[in-house]
Amino acid sequence: MALSGKKVCMIVDFTYEDLEVCYPQIRLEEESATVIKVSLHKPGTKVTGKYGYPVLVDKHIGEVSAADFDCVICPGGFAPDYYRRDEQMKRLVAETLAQKKPVAAICHGPWMLCSAKSESGNPVCSGVKVTAFHAIKDDLENAGAIFVDEAVVCDQNIITSRTPKDLIPFTLAIIAALK
Repeated sequence: MALSGKKVCMIVDFTYEDLEVCYPQIRLEEESATVIKVSLHKPGTKVTGKYGYPVLVDKHIGEVSAADFDCVICPGGFAPDYYRRDEQMKRLVAETLAQKKPVAAICHGPWMLCSAKSESGNPVCSGVKVTAFHAIKDDLENAGAIFVDEAVVCDQNIITSRTPKDLIPFTLAIIAALK
């Protein structure tokens, strides 16, 4: 299979956008990638999305590093407001990009790109074309990102999308980046 041996980190926390976790996970697993759900909560914790879909945490953020994964996905919903405050989560995203590996973020997930800092101390989205849910456009632009209103935007190993309606092109872009 196309993505056999690839490991993908899916960041999860309570009130994630259900479809933004479920759809990419199913599609990536269909391509034989391994999806590992990483959280601020201990392994085995059942976290639920905004609409009640449950997933089990595989790893606590303290147990992983960027070297463990080929890609990191930051789903949206309300969860990014929690995990973007955690230093270990921010470091995971920044180190993944520093290792020239893709980071994908959808809906409110690109908030992580504002909070994670590059080695220069700037937000990792600074100078990068991105898209997201329209409500966080100002946050991204204030962090130095170049906001583009398109279904999916790929720039400098960062893959972004706006909403669940963009999940097909978003997930296809992740699959293409991992091949």
